[in-house]
Amino acid sequence: MVREILVWPHPVLKQKAQPVTVVDDSIRALIKDLFDSMYAADGVGLAAPQIGVLKNVIVLDTTPRQPESKPLAMVNPQLLSLEGTVDYREGCLSVPGEAEDVERAAIVTVRYLDEQGVEQTLRCDGLLAIAVQHETDHLSGTMFVDHISTLKRELIRKRMKKLQAAQEAERKEAAAAAKKARSGGRSEAR
Repeated sequence: MVREILVWPHPVLKQKAQPVTVVDDSIRALIKDLFDSMYAADGVGLAAPQIGVLKNVIVLDTTPRQPESKPLAMVNPQLLSLEGTVDYREGCLSVPGEAEDVERAAIVTVRYLDEQGVEQTLRCDGLLAIAVQHETDHLSGTMFVDHISTLKRELIRKRMKKLQAAQEAERKEAAAAAKKARSGGRSEAR
């Protein structure tokens, strides 16, 4: 199921996600929803807090730009090592339409549980390394905008507040239209 992706500075995005104690059907359903939501938004990664679920779960799919990679779900990911540095122009599904250069490790090694609850360790480079760092940041309440200058961050915050206001107005308009349709377009006489 495609879920709504929260737009920064939504307060949930600043909260720390909680570890998953057991990988069960509810976690696998969450993983499916994360993949569905990520693909619907044309993203390469998504963390559970971005859909309002404070659990340590992320999904990634960098295959369009890294054909040798594969879609991955990571439960309780932990970065074990960071090597080198690279500047990468990052965007975020929670900060639509924005992108800024962020310094990240060029290579990361991550340990996580897969969809079956089996522990895995993976060494990542290129876009996958960037995406793993970006998504694990979300689990600790950190956004890519936290890695840029205060001035740039505040300009982006203002644009996101305008976007949130526009989205809220659209929701209210849609709700009013739905209510009118349910009542058959008749106004109630009192």
